[in-house]
Amino acid sequence: MKILIIGLGSIARKHIDSLKKLSYRFEIFALRSNTNSKIENDVKNIYNIDEISFSINFAIISNPSNLHFKYIEILAKKNIPLFIEKPPLHSLLNSKKLVDLIEEKNLINYVAFNLRFHPCILFVKENILDQQLIVNELNVYCGSYLPEWRPQQDYRKSYSSNPLMGGGVHLDLIHEIDYITWLFGFPEKSNGIFKNFSSLKINSIDYANYILEYKSFTASIILNYYRKKVKREFEIITDKEIYTVDLVKNRVVNISGDCLFEAKSFEINDTYTHQLDYFINCLKTNTNTMNTLKSSLRNLKISLNE
Repeated sequence: MKILIIGLGSIARKHIDSLKKLSYRFEIFALRSNTNSKIENDVKNIYNIDEISFSINFAIISNPSNLHFKYIEILAKKNIPLFIEKPPLHSLLNSKKLVDLIEEKNLINYVAFNLRFHPCILFVKENILDQQLIVNELNVYCGSYLPEWRPQQDYRKSYSSNPLMGGGVHLDLIHEIDYITWLFGFPEKSNGIFKNFSSLKINSIDYANYILEYKSFTASIILNYYRKKVKREFEIITDKEIYTVDLVKNRVVNISGDCLFEAKSFEINDTYTHQLDYFINCLKTNTNTMNTLKSSLRNLKISLNE
């Protein structure tokens, strides 16, 4: 199996590590812009897509999101199945053009939201949401400290701090919007507030606050780049119970503090492995994925507050 990677950054290396854990034989190629680029273990550099003389089984698009449109279009025209790192695009401009191209080519495609494979989220989906709950409110919070994301790099010069490259907490942490709509469906209305005047002093959005309005309840989603002690959790407040889902401690507790589920040996990198295994199985069986570019654009629209 031959795999092409567009954008050999930290997230691409996670995908490479995940591929190595799967029971398939791979050849991994990376498109590089500089002929002096570092040679990575088990990765072969290429410098021009048009010079590839062999079939690519699928491509992983993991470069800055402002470049996603360009490479989705190039690769789709070459009939290459697509594994697209989130967010799918940094703008909705001309996005229908890409959707139409992918559908015309009948390409298997998947937008990667690895938290769909988090055991706590799967526990909620499979064991709590089957109880015919009367939900009154959802509260979602994800805050972490951007300078600690990539400690070897000045955070002010990173992709996340550059809005022209598609940076901003509303796009970096679009996971929260994705898993809420995956679990509870799409809202009837949504609204977002964006700010960037925290002590980080960056140009991109560092705070986002969304209200998603459903028929009988609302969901509040707060995202930020400046919380020094990471917190990532959501509450499901029902007429009878409160479920708190902690995605850092990997456990689900009820209103009394009783632990309903805990993934003690779980590591977040496991989600990347399960996700790639899922996508490859979709390829092998020629099955549409659960999160195509077309479907993921609904979440992008919420994320961008458009």
